[in-house]
Amino acid sequence: MVTEFKFPDVGEGIKEGTVKKWLVKEGDYVKEDQVLGNIETDKAVVEIPSPVEGKILKVNISEGNIVKVGESMVVIGEEGEKVPEPDKKPSNVKEEKKATKSGEAIPARTETKIQAPPWIRKLATERGVDLSLVIPTGENGRITEQDILNSVKSEPKIKVKLNYDFYGHIEHIPFGGVREVIANRLSESLYTAPHAVAIDEADVTELWNLRKGMNEKMQESGIKLTFLPFIIRALTHALQKHPLINSELDLENKDIILKKYYNLGVAVDTNEGLKVLVLKKCEDKNLLQIQQEIVELSEKAREGTIDLADLKGSTFSITNYGSIGGMYGMPIINPPEAAILGIGKIKELPRVIDGKIVARRVMGLTVSFDHRILDGAEVARFITTLTQYLENPWMILLD
Repeated sequence: MVTEFKFPDVGEGIKEGTVKKWLVKEGDYVKEDQVLGNIETDKAVVEIPSPVEGKILKVNISEGNIVKVGESMVVIGEEGEKVPEPDKKPSNVKEEKKATKSGEAIPARTETKIQAPPWIRKLATERGVDLSLVIPTGENGRITEQDILNSVKSEPKIKVKLNYDFYGHIEHIPFGGVREVIANRLSESLYTAPHAVAIDEADVTELWNLRKGMNEKMQESGIKLTFLPFIIRALTHALQKHPLINSELDLENKDIILKKYYNLGVAVDTNEGLKVLVLKKCEDKNLLQIQQEIVELSEKAREGTIDLADLKGSTFSITNYGSIGGMYGMPIINPPEAAILGIGKIKELPRVIDGKIVARRVMGLTVSFDHRILDGAEVARFITTLTQYLENPWMILLD
């Protein structure tokens, strides 16, 4: 059955709006209450949910165009059904005929014909029901309580988002897609695994000098090493010495599963939100191979062309907020892993060596860990090992 969905009276004095964005297109199959698009007015952004399930047969108002209350916006039906010509003239709200889910036309009623006692009028106001659109079933044309309740059920769930609050104008950004996936996964992690945090710092002055020298030597080749491949190599060695860090918890079988391979996830900031690309088998790769893989996967993640397989299978993750700024953070574990490493910005800071204050390059390290699997002592030993590698980079190259 064809349903012609018209822009309804959503209250707030809204008489017309601009179609800001359609979230569906002709040919799409939609479910009941699925949001079809957003209408922006001078007062609010209105989410338009579908009143019925079916196929979008016709979109009558293009994005950027104005739609008035009562004007046909979309036609929903089944494949092959005939699309009626849209009524160009918006109907007056009081005179409008409203389509119910069953397709039955409801004759409009004028205020003078409404027969409803005060308590029914109060109920209608509380439930947001327009009495002029209600079909009375009571004696002498009176509107009954059940008529109000039936009208509530048949009303599409219109959401009105005001463009202002008590203090001034505001803007709404849709929350969905990758952003929603990130939110759900991080919420699951934070509210499932009891997080604990260990913080330390590494004097990476020698690593700074080593990387600088290597890049100068490789200048003609066009290859430039960042700090991340060194950190990944150091981390892989540290994980091999502390296998419990590279594990996950299997509650169903009451097992802690140690991973004998080292697939390191690296969080990348993209326009779509945070994505964790996964470098497989880091124990078998040298610095240049790791650097090249980071560049390739990062570009694909930002372009939206990365393979799903390159976002799965990590055993331990790194988040490098130091590349943007900040010395310390509290990263949330990438489930089901046991821990995650946060890397801070490298800063030149005064440190005491042999009783003298000297300038050193210092990097902040934060490890968030699942306290069900790991105790603080094991994590402290792990950070100590990792720091030794970072402060003595020749160990990274030799091991």
